[in-house]
Amino acid sequence: MKAGHCFEHDILFASKLGILGSVDSNTGDPLLGWDTDQFPMDIKQAAFAMLVIVDQGGLGTGGLNFDCKVRRESTDLEDFFIGHVGAMDTFARGLRIAAKIKADGVLDKMLQNRYSSFTDSDIGNKISSGKFSLEDCETFIHEHGEPQQRSGQQELFEMIFNRYI
Repeated sequence: MKAGHCFEHDILFASKLGILGSVDSNTGDPLLGWDTDQFPMDIKQAAFAMLVIVDQGGLGTGGLNFDCKVRRESTDLEDFFIGHVGAMDTFARGLRIAAKIKADGVLDKMLQNRYSSFTDSDIGNKISSGKFSLEDCETFIHEHGEPQQRSGQQELFEMIFNRYI
């Protein structure tokens, strides 16, 4: 799992599929679309990653891989050492933030509320369990109409998450 472009989606999706066992912690410029093997120094990304890792109960036998390189202007061996220490400190701080988020429970409660119309309904449970086909969904909509639209409140989630950083 690489830090950088679409990192949040990738790490969360892998965790939900039960296949997140290690994190390739390289990072880079998100505008490039690929990582540049820089040491991870983004506290927000580290906190999100650690929140996902805490939610799934850890990484098992996996870990955080720092197969990174120093930048061209960093020419001393000490720079390589500092990069590793800084990356470990970034993820350690991310872990502390994730622990605080979990202890407070605010975001978990918001997520539960956000998806309650799905998780607390008969049709939602049938879809989740695989007992409802796409055709069944179409029939349901024809019989019951479109569900009531609710805001996902993405900006509120991001604002609250940022308060922990």
